[in-house]
Amino acid sequence: MFKPVSSRVDWLQMEQGVLKFWREQQIFTKSLQQRQGGPRFVFFEGPPTANGRPHVGHVETRAIKDLIPRYQTMKGNYVLRKAGWDCHGLPVEIEIEKELGFAGKRAIEAYGVARFNESCRRSVFRYIDEWQELTERIGFWIDMDHPYVTMDNAYVESVWWILKQLWDKGLLYQGYRVVPFCPRCGTALSDHEVALGYEEAEDPSVYVKLAVHGRPNTYFLVWTTTPWTLSANVALAVRPDVRYALVEQNGERLILAEDLLERALRGDYQVVETMYGRELLGLHYEPLFRFLPVDRDYAYVIAGDFVTTGEGTGIVHIAPAFGGDDLAVAGQYNLPVLQTVDLEGRFIDQVEPWRGMFVKHADPLIEEDLRQRGLLYHVGRYKHTYPFCWRCHAALLYYAKTTWLVKTTAIREQLMATNQEINWYPEYIKDGRFGNWLANNVDWALGRERYWGTPLPVWQCDRCREQVVVGSVAELSERAGHD
Repeated sequence: MFKPVSSRVDWLQMEQGVLKFWREQQIFTKSLQQRQGGPRFVFFEGPPTANGRPHVGHVETRAIKDLIPRYQTMKGNYVLRKAGWDCHGLPVEIEIEKELGFAGKRAIEAYGVARFNESCRRSVFRYIDEWQELTERIGFWIDMDHPYVTMDNAYVESVWWILKQLWDKGLLYQGYRVVPFCPRCGTALSDHEVALGYEEAEDPSVYVKLAVHGRPNTYFLVWTTTPWTLSANVALAVRPDVRYALVEQNGERLILAEDLLERALRGDYQVVETMYGRELLGLHYEPLFRFLPVDRDYAYVIAGDFVTTGEGTGIVHIAPAFGGDDLAVAGQYNLPVLQTVDLEGRFIDQVEPWRGMFVKHADPLIEEDLRQRGLLYHVGRYKHTYPFCWRCHAALLYYAKTTWLVKTTAIREQLMATNQEINWYPEYIKDGRFGNWLANNVDWALGRERYWGTPLPVWQCDRCREQVVVGSVAELSERAGHD
């Protein structure tokens, strides 16, 4: 029996006594032996990254993880509890970049990818002793002697097998999509990763005038918080069933949503006429910039069911290279996709005034250019939540590019139906946060343009472009003709 405790020292002594007893008597092992032969309940830990020190957040999540296996054990189940180590990915790479003084992917390639990966491999278990000490200290029962390790070839091969199953079912594909992209890390991120990095931000609030073709002194008034995307504008979108107004102000005529007149306009104005958005469809306007050649009709008004009148002007500028809705309507209307930004988030050479400049840094210069040309109606600041890279904290860009995806939308209805069978606590999560996420599910962008990770097992013929996915090392050896 333990004596009553009355101080922090007594608590610590009691705690150490319990841990010592568990360790010496192998209580965790005995708890498994007692249930051997019972119904199996398998628990694989969502693996932490061992090249970083554990912190209080890990204590919280591991305490929650520990509840489920203990509960299942109390129910008489034989509960395998396998620890895991996440050895791959951006967390490891960024740590090594900091150590080597690198600022991005170019430095890694100059250093040598093989050398860089070897540094990543050596760093992976840097703090494993601290993790093991923490695990025992908080009483988290899990098998750390036989963990699964994501950089082991056996684990990599198991991922290859899964990807091959997805490929054979038509669920793995290479597509051209607008993806959240980190310009510093040089890779696309998944929606889940994006959700980890939202922060409060302040961006420009810019109202721009685009001259209506053939109508002197008449302009569409457009609002944006990303002036840099105006370099790739190809169309304007209105909502057909929304009422728009033509107003006169200071000798000019402006077109915008009737419901937003008071919010968007500065100073006195007079309404000349009103019309529905459908009456504006097809009207052309003068492009703000002509940095890239265009081989088809563009710079006209299209319909967009995503247009709202909650803020802005009710007219959305369309830059297919930098927006999901934009790319979708570009395909619908055969609009060009003008990619004016490179994969480091810098303007390409053809954008001569700001070539090589990071897009966010160019925003003030773009505003000044529009002001000098008489096309800047008003500029302010806009506070909102914006996605940043969850690892390096760089502002993410939404960027049209080729990437590898899993077609999760193919089973959306099945996922939603299964969700209704789950007894959620609290109940509102079912049709709230989780249900909404399932209903708005998009295909999972799993490709990463980085170096220290599981290589996608896709080979493409240089001549016929046929793609082959292998599901094992044995299959790869058979196709290659050697080990």
